[in-house]
Amino acid sequence: MLSRAGKLDRLPDAPPAAAPVQAEPVPAPPSRWRLDRRALVAAGVAVALAVTAVVAFRWGAAGSDSPAVVTPTPSPSDDGTLTVAEVYQVLLPSVVSIRTTGAGRSPSSASGTGVLANADGTILTALHVVKGAAAIEVTYADGSTTPATVAAADPAKDIAALAPKDLPAVLVPAVLGGTPGIGEQVVAIGDQLGLTGSATTGVVSGLERSVTVADVGKLGGLIQFDAAVNPGSSGGPLVNMRGETVGIVVALANPTDAGTFIGVGFAVPIVTAAAAGGPPPPL
Repeated sequence: MLSRAGKLDRLPDAPPAAAPVQAEPVPAPPSRWRLDRRALVAAGVAVALAVTAVVAFRWGAAGSDSPAVVTPTPSPSDDGTLTVAEVYQVLLPSVVSIRTTGAGRSPSSASGTGVLANADGTILTALHVVKGAAAIEVTYADGSTTPATVAAADPAKDIAALAPKDLPAVLVPAVLGGTPGIGEQVVAIGDQLGLTGSATTGVVSGLERSVTVADVGKLGGLIQFDAAVNPGSSGGPLVNMRGETVGIVVALANPTDAGTFIGVGFAVPIVTAAAAGGPPPPL
């Protein structure tokens, strides 16, 4: 539990305007970014905590109808675990980039991350990534793109399930795991700061956390972790060292108003996310 008091923020659809970074939809470094929609809220713990939903940046050919479905087959060590590099290679084909366009004469755009969670192509992401979007575009790991629609949503969990119009030529759904233990190593994969497919690692710091996120509301039962997440990470998978997706990243703590990583991130457990978003939870 944090002993430092601070504001509880939502990490909005974009990072702060003052920082000299600009996001690119392809792996080019960003050069300008902007954060907005902050609010004072309380954290369901003994102290106040600044929490932000880690959505993304604002920025101004299709797969096969019958894809080959591939199940990841990692080669674990004797203790059944993988290296961080192996976890990344196992999960990357299941991770998608999401770009949304708003409605109106001057529509804004935002981006986030998602994960293929089922052999039918269902994509799990954070609801705040796609909420209010007039159009959603998904980019698969092979570079192909497709429109998508929201097939199911649970605002109480900040989880959405997307139905893509087309699937990639080779579909690799993630293997869904159970709830990790405190101290267990995890890897977060996402498009943080517009950098596609970024991987960071850390440990599970706590379970059953409750926080209130501006523009999202109160979220409970969250996994707290210290792998770095930033704008663009929202909706991405939190993965254990067996290559199993154990959570969907939704928020980070932000007591400094910086809008960037300070070592306290939050994810919805995958069992909860899968039940909320559509595909059956793992047994």
